[in-house]
Amino acid sequence: MGHDRAVTLHPGRVSTLDLNADVGESLGRWRLGDDTALMTYITSANVACGFHAGDPTTLRRTCSEAVARGVALGAQVGYRDLVGFGRRFIEVAPAELADEVLYQLGALDAMARAAGGRLTYLKPHGALYNAVVAHEGQAAAVVDAVRAYNEAYGAALAVLGLPGSVLLARAEQAGLRTVREAFADRGYRPDGTLVPRSEPGAVLTDPDQVAARVVRLATEGVVVADDGTAVPVAAESVCVHGDTPDAVAMAAAVRAALADAGVEVRAFS
Repeated sequence: MGHDRAVTLHPGRVSTLDLNADVGESLGRWRLGDDTALMTYITSANVACGFHAGDPTTLRRTCSEAVARGVALGAQVGYRDLVGFGRRFIEVAPAELADEVLYQLGALDAMARAAGGRLTYLKPHGALYNAVVAHEGQAAAVVDAVRAYNEAYGAALAVLGLPGSVLLARAEQAGLRTVREAFADRGYRPDGTLVPRSEPGAVLTDPDQVAARVVRLATEGVVVADDGTAVPVAAESVCVHGDTPDAVAMAAAVRAALADAGVEVRAFS
């Protein structure tokens, strides 16, 4: 399931911007990305929770590195899909999905606490992120899991997601803090949704190009779509995917370019 829901956004210049990245996605002997190097540049870490990627040792190490660097910790929850890296839509009953998301939150919460930190937000991964843009049942399930976690721990996890999504709408209705996200390294469609990874132009790999588009996002509130149109995008956080080629170089270029533009990079949480 792709991003097929049009979004209504309210652009404008921002003085601060969070830079997040998907990390903790290595599994056993299989290494994905350079999390240690990324921690130098990002302000929020979307840490995998073991369902789509990540093993216990990787997750604990990643949480420890984030805490040591002063990087905010977020739970990157996904479908139970290690083989597909969580990028295949799964039709899960809402009650079951809520339990699975809560389970993932509990697992990563233990790793975060053992590292001396705390979870501050949730972000869906891959196909689940795509699904909850428009899927009412699954969006409600994710929100239910966050509410259950918050009530159990006296916490206030925020929900990070695509502007205009059903997920953020349901989270706001539930009284949860919502954070609008844009993507540094993903192609956009004219309606503000993302180009599916199966199509050309879905992933951007040039650090200079990525840095320039993030600066324009921060200073003008727009992103250029795949057809050349300027799409209004209002975001408080920008994502660089840890598995994108040259992700570290991208994050470094984005930080430097934002500093030159007078935009402070800091965690939203």
